[in-house]
Amino acid sequence: MIDARLNRAVRWPLQHMALRMQAMGLKADHLTWLGFLIGISAVPLIAWSHFELALVAILLNRLFDGLDGALARVTQPTDRGAFLDITLDFLFYGSIPMAFALADPASNALAASVLLFAFVGTGTSFLAFAVLAGQRGLSSTAFSGKGFYYLGGLTESTETIAVFALMCLVPAWFSALAYGFAALCLLTVVTRVAAGIHVFRSTMPR
Repeated sequence: MIDARLNRAVRWPLQHMALRMQAMGLKADHLTWLGFLIGISAVPLIAWSHFELALVAILLNRLFDGLDGALARVTQPTDRGAFLDITLDFLFYGSIPMAFALADPASNALAASVLLFAFVGTGTSFLAFAVLAGQRGLSSTAFSGKGFYYLGGLTESTETIAVFALMCLVPAWFSALAYGFAALCLLTVVTRVAAGIHVFRSTMPR
């Protein structure tokens, strides 16, 4: 819901950091992989109840996710980079509910399953719209720096990371947070489906 505004707010500092990394010879794909590996390290940390360290890993993952896009923009964005970025992002997002299920299966497994079901809905509606929008030559004004055009919603990256942070800070709230966020995700799916039906009904293929 607030990703576009946050992206504008952090664009300059991320670009400044990206220029320094370019001078060091780093490439955007390097940062994508490094960020993913750091983020996925939150799985064993959560499973072993090291929630504070897991939160650090989650936040570093998001920092690298911003930096890889910034570095791509100051060099040369590629379809390969966009594909890699979104694929690893979705794997990371799905890994966090799974990690909480591993940490306490009896208390968390059902809530984690419901949240993952909702993530499937947000992910498929996100990607299905992006594919068809790309085929029709549609572009986004809100997310102009992205490698593809997609619909926003109530539960974008910022909201997801905020909920993950709360889960790490107060692990006992995991189930309540998971069910609540799953409901918001499903509402996002409904709004995206409605918007997609409207857009693709009123737009003829080129």
